[in-house]
Amino acid sequence: MRLFSLSSRCLMLSVMALLVAVISGNYVSGQTSFFPAGKTPEALAGTDPLTMPGDIASELVAGADKFLLNHIEMARQSRVTEWERDLSSSEAYQKSVTKQRELLAKRLGLRDMRKQDTKPRLISTPDRTSQIASGEGYVVHRIEWASFGDCYGRGLMLEPVDREGKSQKPRGQIVAFPDCEVSPEQLVGIVEGVKPEEQYARIFAENGFRVVVPLLVNRAERMPKLSNREWLYRAAFEMGRGMVGYEVQEAQALIDWMQSDLEKAGKIGLYGWGEGGLLAFYTGAVDTRVQVIGVSGYFESRDNIWEEPIDRNIFGLLETFGDAEIASLIAPRHFIVEAGRGPEATFAGGKGAPYRLRTPTVAAVEAEVNRAKVLLSPSKMIDHIQLVKGSGKSDFASSSAMVSAFVNQLASEKREVKLTTSQPRCSDAYQADVAEISPRAMQQKIHELNMHSQHLLRESHYLRQAETMSRFDYSSVEAYEKSAQAVRNYFYEDVIGRFDDKVLPFQPKSRLFMETENWVAYEVTLNVYEDLFAYGLLLLPRDLKKGERRPVVVCQHGLEGRPQDTIGEKGFEAYKAFSSQLAGRGYVVFAPQNLYIFTDRFRSLQRKANPLKKTLFSLITPQHQQIVDWLQSLDFVDPDRVGFYGLSYGGKTAMRVPALVTDYKLSICSADFNEWVDKNASTRNPRSYTFFGEYEIFEFDLGSTFNYAEMAALIAPRPFMVERGHDDGVGDDWTVAYEYAKVQNLYSSKLKIPTQTEIEYFDGPHTINGVGTFRFLDRHLNWSVSERKVIK
Repeated sequence: MRLFSLSSRCLMLSVMALLVAVISGNYVSGQTSFFPAGKTPEALAGTDPLTMPGDIASELVAGADKFLLNHIEMARQSRVTEWERDLSSSEAYQKSVTKQRELLAKRLGLRDMRKQDTKPRLISTPDRTSQIASGEGYVVHRIEWASFGDCYGRGLMLEPVDREGKSQKPRGQIVAFPDCEVSPEQLVGIVEGVKPEEQYARIFAENGFRVVVPLLVNRAERMPKLSNREWLYRAAFEMGRGMVGYEVQEAQALIDWMQSDLEKAGKIGLYGWGEGGLLAFYTGAVDTRVQVIGVSGYFESRDNIWEEPIDRNIFGLLETFGDAEIASLIAPRHFIVEAGRGPEATFAGGKGAPYRLRTPTVAAVEAEVNRAKVLLSPSKMIDHIQLVKGSGKSDFASSSAMVSAFVNQLASEKREVKLTTSQPRCSDAYQADVAEISPRAMQQKIHELNMHSQHLLRESHYLRQAETMSRFDYSSVEAYEKSAQAVRNYFYEDVIGRFDDKVLPFQPKSRLFMETENWVAYEVTLNVYEDLFAYGLLLLPRDLKKGERRPVVVCQHGLEGRPQDTIGEKGFEAYKAFSSQLAGRGYVVFAPQNLYIFTDRFRSLQRKANPLKKTLFSLITPQHQQIVDWLQSLDFVDPDRVGFYGLSYGGKTAMRVPALVTDYKLSICSADFNEWVDKNASTRNPRSYTFFGEYEIFEFDLGSTFNYAEMAALIAPRPFMVERGHDDGVGDDWTVAYEYAKVQNLYSSKLKIPTQTEIEYFDGPHTINGVGTFRFLDRHLNWSVSERKVIK
């Protein structure tokens, strides 16, 4: 009886537990609840306890920063594999570095066809001649020359004359670059601003050389906290160019003319200080028609290029080139570098990127010179690299020793170098108008360079059609998917940038973060690379059963967001708590912490990544791959039903990451989809990023490679959806519709799968709507909520 009584009680308890489970909706035949009755586990099964203190998002950004700085350091050592120098002769050497010279030109964006006739034109008016001044053995003319597109170079030309004012044969030809904050008139001595002993353009002219001093775009504010150079750089960079490349091409146009006049005018030399030193350096490296290059106030290790003005940003530079490697491209021609004072300035940032300009130390310059000589050893070409040592900040911007060394190398005939401080005599008419003429010339140059970038923007659609979309095979969905792999690799390697670091084991760590009546959230970290990890919130519905495999939605926050913002009532309003809403619909949800948080801290990651031929998404993409791989390994996840849904910067992620991480079976782009290249490069569109503070947003050469339609083409034939509020200030309905029409044409017309893509417009602002998108997720992740209690 006692045994029977005990058994009866157990049976009764089991029946009661079953009835409770059925009533609560937590019962599936043969299954028990994933969360047993009682206390919720402090950590997920199969993970170690997460004990990281403080702000994990801050640690995430700090780890990414360390990772990138290590790679910058490693790049200096790994560059050797990019070169196969043949030092057996000068001719053999130049041939052996042709590939690297062409690569540097590509990195600089030297892609525009220069004009056939680049001979300078003397600028005169009915009431003023082109000659504006004269000095000891020279006259000064205002000039302009055709360079590329509809752009003209402008500046001053100093021509040698005898005592009667008649033209003299020059001893050589020099392009004398000023710093961008120095006008040609200042460098010649017509206008105050440069000490007489530092006016190297005038000193070259007094020593019998023809000298052209180009006008460089300055860093004056185009608008509050955004300089002229950075404003022009933004659109140019998006179109595969840059300020450095534009002004190098202007110099090359001058060299075209000087080269045609060699017999009459002599050899060609380039000389510059500060920004002018940079331009002389790069121009001399890519153009072998120049015999002598002099650089002052610029040369050193380029590992801190990310701290310099962003208009110097060169995508992929450090992958192959430091200053020593670029100097090796000048060999066997003469390269003279001065370790002296350089431009010094600090900009805290605003709409523009913060930067710091400092004088390279003598030790730093000497170390980089020695590194260049090692690259050329044991050949005699090391003798063609000359270091002129200054004593640092107390030295002149360009010392007499440096000027003398340059003149002695370039001169066809040797004579004593004249180093006077006499100033040119300026015409009264020009003196009266110079305050008006110089700013007008600057604005005209800025206008022409901007219009060139805008022309490239207008042509970019046709270039992408020819260069990107033509790579796909549209004959069938299967053929399309196969052809997409090569395009995907191109997108990853050459546009986004891929690290080849060893992926670490997950080593997942977790801790209970929050629990509600309907779901439980855990904080989770996963290893990715050394120093780089992934972090986010995993939301598990309470009705999840053991042995059941659910679909997953990865819900991505936007700019300056956190995973916590996407859940609960305290989350950022625009997210509409879409993570917890989807968990309430029965989905497993993972909300990752992406790197775009902490303003300049994350933006400096982009600055550090770009010279390595990488971007912020070179870090975010492997983080997401690791997240998806881990999710797919979980017993309660269906590995074939993992979707992505992102808002704003998370929408930007929705375009790039699922294009590369094909384990995402669908992607939803909310509050971001746009005519993205126009959004970045247009100076007419009032919504363009050329006017705002997101200085990290620009991606090199996206204009001729991948707009959003082309990125969506890498998501196809997987389901893809756009969520668009009519009042969303990220763009206008018509620009969104224009770009989406290309996507719809791909899915509907070319691939014949029209139901795989949708766009939902709703009456609202920059926010999750969660109506059509939720239906889209349910349909394409094969999840029915019709019989469930949906938790809002």
